[in-house]
Amino acid sequence: MNKNIQIATVGGGCFWCTEAVFQEVKGVEKVVSGYAGGNVPGKPTYREICSGLTGHAEVIQITFDANIISFEDILVIFMTTHNPTTLNRQGADRGTQYRSVIFYHNETQKLISEEVLKQLQPHFSDAIVTELSELPTFYEAEAAHQNYYRENTQQGYCSFVIEPKLAKLRQLHADKLVEI
Repeated sequence: MNKNIQIATVGGGCFWCTEAVFQEVKGVEKVVSGYAGGNVPGKPTYREICSGLTGHAEVIQITFDANIISFEDILVIFMTTHNPTTLNRQGADRGTQYRSVIFYHNETQKLISEEVLKQLQPHFSDAIVTELSELPTFYEAEAAHQNYYRENTQQGYCSFVIEPKLAKLRQLHADKLVEI
């Protein structure tokens, strides 16, 4: 069967969390942590992003086979494994770099994103504040931020922040996960 490779770019707080979530999803070929949506030229560093002054969000770029998982399913998993109702915040992480955002790659992704946001809104008691924007330049994060959860499972952040998101993923989307 031929593959139908597509790319999605989303940010839902710390990229270590969203990266770990999508590494477990069937049909996902690759997940790369990075930055997008800033207002300063050139490739930013993690330290610059953390200052909140560049306007970039921590995001992941998901390469997936649309014959196995749809863009719509990617978005539903994304929207239900982070809190899309808190502006510039996920848990204790605060700042514009932690905003909830979908960066669409084309008009089709934009339309699907708008529809998913509309369909999911009734399932949240607060308004969804997820930003929807055309993808600007995506900058890959430094090597230390790639595959973070898998290489640092004993870190406190992984235990206390990432593992509950993975538990939620496994509970809500078991049928979409890679069999371990």
